[in-house]
Order: sequence, then structure tokens, then C-alpha cells
Amino acid sequence: MSQPEGAPAPQSSLMVPKLVTVLREGYGFAAFRADFIAGLTVAIVALPLAMALAIASGTTPDKGLITAVVAGFLISALGGSRYQIGGPTGAFVVVVFNVIAVHGYDGLVIATAMAGVMLIGAGLLRVGTFIKYIPQPVVTGFTAGIAVIIAVSQVKDFLGLTPEHEPAEFFEKVMALGAALPGFAPQTFLVAAGALLLILLLRRYRPGWPGFLIAVVVAGAVVALFGIDTDTIGTRFAGLEPSFALPDFPHVTMERVVALFPSAFTIAFLAGVESLLSAMVADSMTGRRHRSNCELVAQGVANCASAAIGGMPATGAIARTATNIRAGARGPVAGMLHAVFILGFMLLAWPVTAYIPLAALAAVLLVVAWNMSEIDKFRHLMKAPIGDRAVLLITFGLTVAVDLTVAIEVGVVLAAVLFMHRMSEAVEVQAHMKILDEDVADDAPHMLRPIEEYELPDGVVSSVIRGPFFFGVAMRLGETLDRIGAPPRVLILRMRAVPMIDASGASAIDALIARCRRHGTRVLITGLQTQPRLVLRKMGVTADPLVRLVPGIDEALVLAREIVAGD
Repeated sequence: MSQPEGAPAPQSSLMVPKLVTVLREGYGFAAFRADFIAGLTVAIVALPLAMALAIASGTTPDKGLITAVVAGFLISALGGSRYQIGGPTGAFVVVVFNVIAVHGYDGLVIATAMAGVMLIGAGLLRVGTFIKYIPQPVVTGFTAGIAVIIAVSQVKDFLGLTPEHEPAEFFEKVMALGAALPGFAPQTFLVAAGALLLILLLRRYRPGWPGFLIAVVVAGAVVALFGIDTDTIGTRFAGLEPSFALPDFPHVTMERVVALFPSAFTIAFLAGVESLLSAMVADSMTGRRHRSNCELVAQGVANCASAAIGGMPATGAIARTATNIRAGARGPVAGMLHAVFILGFMLLAWPVTAYIPLAALAAVLLVVAWNMSEIDKFRHLMKAPIGDRAVLLITFGLTVAVDLTVAIEVGVVLAAVLFMHRMSEAVEVQAHMKILDEDVADDAPHMLRPIEEYELPDGVVSSVIRGPFFFGVAMRLGETLDRIGAPPRVLILRMRAVPMIDASGASAIDALIARCRRHGTRVLITGLQTQPRLVLRKMGVTADPLVRLVPGIDEALVLAREIVAGD
């Protein structure tokens, strides 16, 4: 008898790939046909992205395609998510470019293999369970910083500039690009701007079409037909042929391992965080549950294999995973087929890539950078308490100006210090509470009555949050509706025992409200204290028309009965 997807899985099954689970459930022709179509759809999206990301990382386009084939296949085959699509992503562009600039491509191979070993170890040690504790301002800060760096790195190809040198450091790169502005190439700019405009128009009016691929193909055709003088893959990488022959693994010394350890740790950290974020996005879209530690092991194996075959770092790609789900994928076979389709392109249609203009790929990456910036989430977090805003801005600034590793380390440490400060304040408030002077002991946080003492109408459920609601516990709120089962008509969220809330907690409540909205569930929040009320109001969480704030559980039950009766 199979285990229900939403139920807690036994420890023995937590490391079983989802492919095995899907095959055990029964996999027929109808499921294969759906996965075939989804895999082809994702491959069409991934083709230009894999090449563009490889070029932006300072290597050749075939490295990106090789990574999408080898790592993409293994991540789907061995991973803990049904729908994960793996490959090169924008998160790696900065660190890969810096590693190649300082240590050469051999250094990148060693760092990728080291990161793979770290990820395997993290999965086997069950570290995947704890990655969810990384606060949202840190993740959003370094993601937005990476987006800025990617956008600036594409200015050269977008404008057709030819700087004398292109430093890896951000501000030096900006200065070098500024010095090269007199060499602006109008024809290259027109190709890039045309490709960018076409992508935006397709996204607006034909969102189901593969905008990236169409823009790249049209730009290549225009450049070839009209003989436009602009760089293409063929002119910049003349004589390039993809090869899956095992390269000679670089010489490894203790000195190189020590020097590359920070970069390898950054690659492993980014791969782990982005893959599990992608898996959680897939869960929210499908109602399924991924296996985080199994996913980390698969990411580690995939990165080791990518290094062995001459590829790049890989992780789960959120946008491609979402595309896979929207295309109707049934399981991991879709991701495996996506890798097979890319391999088929490399074997049968590789000469066509010589006509792809680099300006068009720059347009593709500018859109990728905009999507990575998550500007709406950034603005939302800027309404959070000042401590969360400081963590966000400091992580963002260090990512752009210094280094990803430093940004992550400082961001996490600052978030931990901020958390400890908030906890000390919360403990102080509770320690000075005049318990004997309380007139309504039933409603006091220390005397919160159990819901069993109340009679809940049909279609009404209640959930209690106790204690400070911060980034370390915010992810648990998403499990509330999973435990309930069928969507209720009314959800009563009892928060009288919550002395404080941070940006991640507010975002978790906002996500729960959005999920309730999809099911038509009304949300009643009871007993909000001053600090949580102010934070939720400033971040716009309580402005939703489906949400009502009520003083206590008695008032909430009266209102819930009215709602149910009205329905």
C-alpha cells in the first residue's frame, strides 16, 4: 500500500528518488506522452539559456549544453522532486566567472567536484532539512545582487563594446565598460534591442510560446540575411565542437583545494538553496512534497558528473521547473527527456548555433536578470522592520561590491544576531508581565485555552501559533492546510501567543492567505499583539479582503458561523 504524498514518510523512504516512487505507482503510456511533451517544451526553453549562461560565465556555449544534458538527466533521475529541472542557472554566473578568471577552467572543474562532494555529504547528513532556516532577506539580497552583476556583464554584448580588458570586479568592470562607450556599435544594439522587444511582446501577448528561442532564431536569421556586422557564436568561438569525451582531470594539490574551498562552498550553498527553493515552488504549484536530502544527494552526484565530463555547476532551475509543471509533466521522466532532447540538438543541429548573435543572447540574459531580481519581493521586504531591511541591503551590497561568499556569511550572521536581539526583547516583555493584574486570564498568552473546549461548526478549522514567529519556524505554517486535508470554508489563525514576527513569518502568513484565496477559504486572525499587528499591516498582509482581524476566539467563532451560514 503506497504512502500518501502529504503524510510523513518513514525515514527509510526519505532517500528514495521520486523516479522510483513514480514507477512503483504505475507508469503508463498516457503519463509518458505527457512527460514527452513537457520535456520537449522545457528543452526548447533551456537551449538558449544554457548557451547564454555559459558565455556569461566566461566559458564556451557547449559547456552549458553539456551541463544541461548530464546534470539535468541525473538531477531528474536521482532527485527527490517529481518535477525538478536541473542545469546551469544565473545564480552561478558570478562565482563561475570569478573562478575561471582567477584559477582557470581547471580550477572550476575542481571546485565543481568539491561542491558535489559537499552536497552529497550534506544530503547524507540530513542537512537539507535545515536549509529552510536561511532567512528570506538573505536569499533575496544575494539573488538581487547576482541579477545586477549579470545585467552589467551583458552591457558589452548588448551595445557591441570592445573594452581593452574586462575585470571580474564589479566597479572595475563598470569603469572599463564606460571607457569603451565610444566604440558603441549601433547595428549590434539594434539586434539586441529587437530581440529584447520581441521577448517582451511574446511574454505579454503569447505567454505560452518559447519567447527566448523565437527571439534568438529570428535575430540569427536577420543577421544572416542582411549581413549585419555583429559578433555571433561562430565568429567568437570559431571551430568549436561539443564533445562528451572524458577530459583529463586537472592536477589536484592541497594548495589548490585550500584556495578553491571558498568558491566550492559557495557553489554548494547556491546549488543547495536554489534546488530546494525550486522544489518548494514545485510543491506549492502541485500539492506534492519533495524529499530535501535526497534532492541534495542528486545535486551532488550531478555536479560531480558535470565536472567529470567537462561541464559547469548545476542546480534546480525555478523557471524551467515551473515551465515543466505548466506543460503537464507527470514525473521525473519529463526532466530526463528534456536532457535527451538537448543532446539530440547537439548531435544533429550544432552547426546552426554558429549563426546565433551574441547580442540576442545578451537580451535573453537581461530578461533572466530581471526575473532573478524579484523586484516585487525586494520592495515587499523594504516594508519590513528595520533590522530585516538592513540584512537585505547589506547582503545585496556585499554581493555586488565584494563577494558572494562574504555576502552570504555576513547576511546569515546578521540575521542570527537580529534574531537573538528580538528574542531577548520578547523574553524581557514576558518576564515583566503583571500576571496577577490580568483581568481576562482566559485570553492571556500563558492561559490560551485549547480549541477542544470550543464547538467548531462544519467547514471551520483552527490553528494556533505559539511563540515568536521568525524565519526559523515560518516554513512550518505552509503545512497547516496540508494537515487539514479538504480546504475549509473558514480558517481561524490564533496568534495571541505570538509576541513578535519578522519578514519571513509575515511572508509565510501572506503565502498561506494566498493559498486560502485559491480555495475560497476565509481567514480570521485572532488576538494579534502590537508588534505582529504593525508588521502585518505595514507589509500589506492584513489588507486582503478575505482576512479579518478579531479580538478573540469567541468573536471569531460567531463570525465563522455567520460566514458558513451565508455560504
